[in-house]
Amino acid sequence: MCRPTVRTVPSILLAALLVAGCRDAVGPARGLSGAPLFSLSPSGIQIDTINGMPTVNGSLNESGTMLAKGFDHGNPSFGDAIVATFYWVGSTFIVDSVIDFVADQNNTRAGNPFRLVEYVTAGDRSMATYVATNVRNFPERSSTSGQIYAVRAYLHESVADGGVKISAWKGVEDNASIALGEHRSASGSDTTIAVAHAGPITVGAGGVAYTVTLSGLWGLDGPGADGYATFDAGSDNFGLKENAAYRVFPGRGTTDPRWTWFFGQSGGTWLATTLALNPPPHLAFTVQPSRTLPLLAIQPAVQVTVLDALGNRVSSFNGPVTIAIGRNGGLVAPGTLSGTRTVTAVNGVATFSDLSIDQPGSGYTLVVSVPNVSGAESTPFNIGAF
Repeated sequence: MCRPTVRTVPSILLAALLVAGCRDAVGPARGLSGAPLFSLSPSGIQIDTINGMPTVNGSLNESGTMLAKGFDHGNPSFGDAIVATFYWVGSTFIVDSVIDFVADQNNTRAGNPFRLVEYVTAGDRSMATYVATNVRNFPERSSTSGQIYAVRAYLHESVADGGVKISAWKGVEDNASIALGEHRSASGSDTTIAVAHAGPITVGAGGVAYTVTLSGLWGLDGPGADGYATFDAGSDNFGLKENAAYRVFPGRGTTDPRWTWFFGQSGGTWLATTLALNPPPHLAFTVQPSRTLPLLAIQPAVQVTVLDALGNRVSSFNGPVTIAIGRNGGLVAPGTLSGTRTVTAVNGVATFSDLSIDQPGSGYTLVVSVPNVSGAESTPFNIGAF
């Protein structure tokens, strides 16, 4: 069992009265350069929970040609991502396949594909980490015996000692090629005290960094100083000890979590893997709405871009994007947004060229939405010469 330690006056007449001030430099800031400003950050990936318990489980002391573990406290949610790390005593890669199933009388296959992310070996110990995204085809959130969702590795050689740690994550992008961010592994050996780390990776806004380590039966401190929440360590009587930790990044960042192993005088060997999981793409205003007069088109044209967690344009997106008033700043009456309010993005960019609002006011905002993509809200702007 693993536990973390851790949203009336005629408008045309009024517009005419206000024309004289229309050139004043008021409203949203202009002349900004560099990367687009994200007007709404992704909500962030989180570990899934059920019955108040995180969906994390692990086991060691396994042997034979299969290594398997189920979610003992209850199954994860449909759409989760699963991270599964398999450990064994041995220095060669022996995993034939990784599958998921329901631990019923027939061990019914769930059929979600698992992708090998990193394999590392040193000192007659090996560790392989796999990821599956958008999992389903099991009794969702069930904790009933005979309905437990589990993951299994089939090995082409028998092992005398091995194990697995599994965890489930909410808010991960469905597409595995987008969901998996940077990842790396490392190994080393030292005497007395060793710092185990895989090396730095970049994590996108709203993403999670996950790190796991393996060594022998020695003392271990997690990367808590780096802002990581650590799970319970697993250990056995045959020379394996493991632990995992994670950190959610509200904004883009670089991380290199470090584990500290306390070896005996004879020293020891360690393994470490770190990977990043990304949330779905999100929308950002790359040309913000600016002040204009009532009923006149907002210029320059409002532009919205679909971005990934690292702020890169998702050029493969060519779907509809819808815009609406967020905060209505009408002074006399609520403003109405006119123009083409749903446009088709081209290579991830949607341009709204004919938007206008009929009522003067201050502090208007616009919001944009796309199904299954995090929306965004613009910076405030004014309608009228004030």
